[in-house]
Amino acid sequence: MILPIKITLIVILLLSIILPFGAFLLGERTKGRYKATLGINCLAFFGTFLIANILFYSGNAHAAGEAASSSANGLGYIAAALVTGMSCIGGGIAVASAASAALGAISEDSSILGKSLIFVAMAEGVCLYGLIVSFMILGQLS
Repeated sequence: MILPIKITLIVILLLSIILPFGAFLLGERTKGRYKATLGINCLAFFGTFLIANILFYSGNAHAAGEAASSSANGLGYIAAALVTGMSCIGGGIAVASAASAALGAISEDSSILGKSLIFVAMAEGVCLYGLIVSFMILGQLS
C-alpha cells in the first residue's frame, strides 16, 4: 500500500517542478508569465503538500506515545523550514528595496555610503534572525 502512495507522490512532485517551467518557457514574453509561473508553482507545491497529508494520515493507527512524538518532531521540522524560508524571502525583498535605493543615493552623493550600507545590513539581519530561530527549534527536537 505504501509503494503506490510513494510513486504517486513522486509523480506529483515531478509535475510540480515541470509544470511551472513549462508555463515559463511556453508563455508570452511579458511580465505576466512570471506571475503565472509563480502561481502554478505555489499551487502545485501546496497541492502536493495537501495530497501527501491526506494520503499519509488516512486512518493509520499508532501507539499514543509514538504518534505524538513523531508528529511533534515532524511539525518541528516544518516550523524550522518555514522560519528559514519565510525570513529569507522577506529579507530578500527588503534587501532588493534597500540596496536599489542605496545605490541610487550613493550615485548622487558618495558621502552617504556608510549610512546606506547600515540599512542594507539591517535588512539582511532578518534572514540571520530566522536562521537563528530555526537552529533553536532544531535544538529543541534533538
